[in-house]
Amino acid sequence: MNNSLVAYKSKPARIANIIESKFELEFADGSTLKVREKDFRFIHPEFTQVTEDCLQTDLSILAEFQEETLSLQEITEWLFNEYTAQNAWCVCLLVEDGLYFYWQKDSIFVRPTSQVESVQAKRDAEKMVAESLAHCIDNLSKHTFDKQDEPYLKEISRVALNQSKTAKILSHIGVENSPDAAYQLLLKINYFEPNFNPYPARFDIPKDEEIAVQVPTIERVDLTHLTCYAIDNDGSNDADDAISIEGDTLWVHVADVANIVPSGSDLDVYAQERGANFYLPNEIIHMLPVSVTKASALGASDKSDALSFSFEFDGEHINNIKVMQSVICVTNTTYNEVDVLLQEGSNTELTQIKAIGELHKKFRNNQGAINLHLPSVDVNFIDGKVSVAPQATSDSRDLVAEMMVMAGRAMAQWTSENLIPVPYALQDKGSFTEEFLAKKDNLTLSESFLAIKNFKRSATSVKPLLHYGLGLSAYLRVTSPMRRYYDLLAHQQIINFINNKPMLSVGRIKEIIGSVNMALADVGRVDRFSKDHFKCIYLMQNSDWTGTGIVVDIRGDKALFMIPELGMMDQIKFKKLPELDEEMQLKVGRVNLVEKSVSFKVI
Repeated sequence: MNNSLVAYKSKPARIANIIESKFELEFADGSTLKVREKDFRFIHPEFTQVTEDCLQTDLSILAEFQEETLSLQEITEWLFNEYTAQNAWCVCLLVEDGLYFYWQKDSIFVRPTSQVESVQAKRDAEKMVAESLAHCIDNLSKHTFDKQDEPYLKEISRVALNQSKTAKILSHIGVENSPDAAYQLLLKINYFEPNFNPYPARFDIPKDEEIAVQVPTIERVDLTHLTCYAIDNDGSNDADDAISIEGDTLWVHVADVANIVPSGSDLDVYAQERGANFYLPNEIIHMLPVSVTKASALGASDKSDALSFSFEFDGEHINNIKVMQSVICVTNTTYNEVDVLLQEGSNTELTQIKAIGELHKKFRNNQGAINLHLPSVDVNFIDGKVSVAPQATSDSRDLVAEMMVMAGRAMAQWTSENLIPVPYALQDKGSFTEEFLAKKDNLTLSESFLAIKNFKRSATSVKPLLHYGLGLSAYLRVTSPMRRYYDLLAHQQIINFINNKPMLSVGRIKEIIGSVNMALADVGRVDRFSKDHFKCIYLMQNSDWTGTGIVVDIRGDKALFMIPELGMMDQIKFKKLPELDEEMQLKVGRVNLVEKSVSFKVI
């Protein structure tokens, strides 16, 4: 046994000495180690220095030994004709490699040809993967890629879009497995264009689906004698509300979406999962299939189905509220056209509605309504270009907005009186000083901004509670059932009530509020992140932009600027701080698309 060749952890060694039950092994570098017999494998009784340089041998002879178990000596003699230490070591290496043989204790099992082919195919595949990985790593180090890299880039994309936690290749190139880091890499190599908006995918927002719908035929109240104005933006063809007046009676007509999407239906579940329309700069993701919009939009045909609310306003109270499923004739018009009519005073109906709206707004103002009038912008991405523009304001828009508020107030009152479980909108009383309230209609921009923290967060409840910001004792959203789920839910409950059908319980409404609030939280984030994303692109496309910044807060040695033209904010450090509401001209400093941030400099 002494001076024998053995294998210890795939390394050749010589048995130098045997002491009791321990064997002292000596290695090529002169080091020694005492081990037990079971820790090494016997190769040959005569030790010689062996190498991994092995002669080529014909392995086809193994075909006649398939699935047989032979000794190391037997296989060595078959393959090399002579059982020497070097030849035995070469066989040992072949067995350790595992392609043709594998150890069964101290014997060797000869694989059948089918197994050899399977093992070889697996190795070839692994080799190709390794070569492909190395190719991609090399490309990424040069900030480029080609078609061969596509599988790895898709893995990185899934991380960037928050659809997977890890992509192994990121670890290989030293990039963090996080959405932002993966996204930054894909931007750098131009796999993602800057115009690509990653946020709907990151938040797993369901895409639009094409679903055919049918409109149930029901008995409706004929209101076609009324002139119903659906006032919207230029080019809009999906109006969901219209207004009219008959004597002292105001009417608000809303698309009867709940007739197509009843409570508990598949379409209802579809809408719950989304919570609301997503109006993103580059696309609209609809709460309901587009087929529902086409079937229910007001003015899409000569006569339109509606859920109509009528009421009177005496300067303080809402009276004589009526609700009915109706058929109406709609006049589709635009804000610009109505502004002209109001300015001319040529349309007595719209002029009368405007006067009532202004009276109602005055009532709300006296009840403590607060509107901070902070700057807001529209962001659009069309034909590769981003536009950022202040949201339009006009008499017609104020008229429509106030009529929608009146409808929400009237229906909150009506559903409460009739004990109909619905999702009311509420806002607790804010913590404002008497001094602030006395000048709430004449605030500077900094005063409006600093007042935000004094507002309580708005919420949704089955109880008709105060909506402080609107100056109303109760408020129910009912005018956008195509675009907001809570409006649709209110319509479903109202329609079931007026038709003497079972309504959802208070407990069920609470459950729905809980699930829809989660969807709406994602709606808010995706909306905010997408707009910030495209604002960054706008400033990348207009790197020479300059504009006015207004100081709205002082934070240590920094001034916080609001930039009304962009709907953005930034902090800038000063040695001598400016005053609140001081205006300064700013220019773009650095744009970081991944962080959705822009730094500005004072000109």
